[in-house]
Amino acid sequence: MPEPALWDSLAQYLINGLTFGALIALIALGYTMVYGIVELINFAHGDLFMLGCFLLLTVVDQLLPAKDPSSMAIVLALGFGLIVTVLFCGVLNCGVDYLVYRPLRNAPKLAPLVSAIGVSFIFMNAGLFWGGPQDVNFPDLISISNDNLLGKEAAIRITYKDVLILAVTIPLMLALTVFVKVTRLGKAMRATAQNPIAAQLMGIDTNFVIAATFAIGGALAGAASLTYAVTVNTISFTMGFQNGLFAFTAAVLGGIGRIPGAVLGGLVIGLVRSFGSPYVGEMWTNALVFGILIVILIFRPTGLLGTRVREKV
Repeated sequence: MPEPALWDSLAQYLINGLTFGALIALIALGYTMVYGIVELINFAHGDLFMLGCFLLLTVVDQLLPAKDPSSMAIVLALGFGLIVTVLFCGVLNCGVDYLVYRPLRNAPKLAPLVSAIGVSFIFMNAGLFWGGPQDVNFPDLISISNDNLLGKEAAIRITYKDVLILAVTIPLMLALTVFVKVTRLGKAMRATAQNPIAAQLMGIDTNFVIAATFAIGGALAGAASLTYAVTVNTISFTMGFQNGLFAFTAAVLGGIGRIPGAVLGGLVIGLVRSFGSPYVGEMWTNALVFGILIVILIFRPTGLLGTRVREKV
């Protein structure tokens, strides 16, 4: 039997992997929403998430100038910051669709893909201008967030930040799934994703549906911005590229276009990184993640939860 210390270490790696994976899954939800409708890999999504973090930091700095703000002031600042960030990311993403992607709707698929990369670089440089080249510390607004919920003497560490990440990601996944399957707009999204021309013939305004999809995807990036900034407490203009790459990988791994698949893919990546870091080495974790991705896609080209779709000719 393994020693108790080994079991404690394995349990800690599991907790760390689940929390990091849930954070990546939260970003991946926006990726998969957009791809599921217009089959566009929006590479600018990660950098949109980064801009949301800097906006949230600006709002918090303006609303909480004091060194020791009250709990009510912190809650109000974060609540207002969440509303502003969600609206900012949603409107900006919708604006990018209107100005950049919509004119290329009928162009070859390579054109909007390259345009998405261009938008990503624009956002990244905007983040560089906004926050500077160095990492920026986001204030740790919740002092109890670093306390161990299992007690100071416990060998396994679970914090309020870990609970917060899971408490945001799982309900959002469930709410999005219900929204897409039940609501009128969700049904229009599914119809547009299946056949845009037929959807138009049935009276669906596909341009509005796609714009709404981009707005929802941007809003998800805004929600991810607050969760990331509050829990990680370090932001930079390059964070969008790295976390966006992990989020895109999670979406592909789980089955891009499928909301539960994005969450599953994020959790797999989080667990691989968490267990791979101590046993393989931190410098090899990224190679391990993408190596496993390649192996899975060889046997499951559509992802873990993806389904094969017959090509229309």
